[in-house]
Amino acid sequence: MTKFMLLMNMDGGNCQTPMLDWDPADMQAHMTYLGENLAKLRQSGELVEVNALTWPKHGKVVRAASVSAPVLTDGPYAESKEVLAGYTIVDVASEERALEIAAEQSSAPGPGGVPLEQPIEVRRIMETDADLQDI
Repeated sequence: MTKFMLLMNMDGGNCQTPMLDWDPADMQAHMTYLGENLAKLRQSGELVEVNALTWPKHGKVVRAASVSAPVLTDGPYAESKEVLAGYTIVDVASEERALEIAAEQSSAPGPGGVPLEQPIEVRRIMETDADLQDI
């Protein structure tokens, strides 16, 4: 088994309307779909961890300073669609299975039940020193 992290950004896929502005029924359908997807992963033993992150305004950036206290700034200030919204860690038999799970998450319904096609980044989690050499 290999662990993968599925990263979901604020990029709304084919929907530019922020979720908080959706019809409540559409938002509920979206959350129900994702909840059912996670329940299946939990039942199959493939789900390791899942978390949503708070809004970007709550983020801080820390830079170590060599002679004084670390410097804290608000942020990050990337484009909003580049900001990480949440992640799912799965432990699966193959990269193909991780990609399949990401595709399921990407097809969560948006307004009017139309699949969002939200981009999901899939990254294998390093497990050995040999992974450092796999550039």
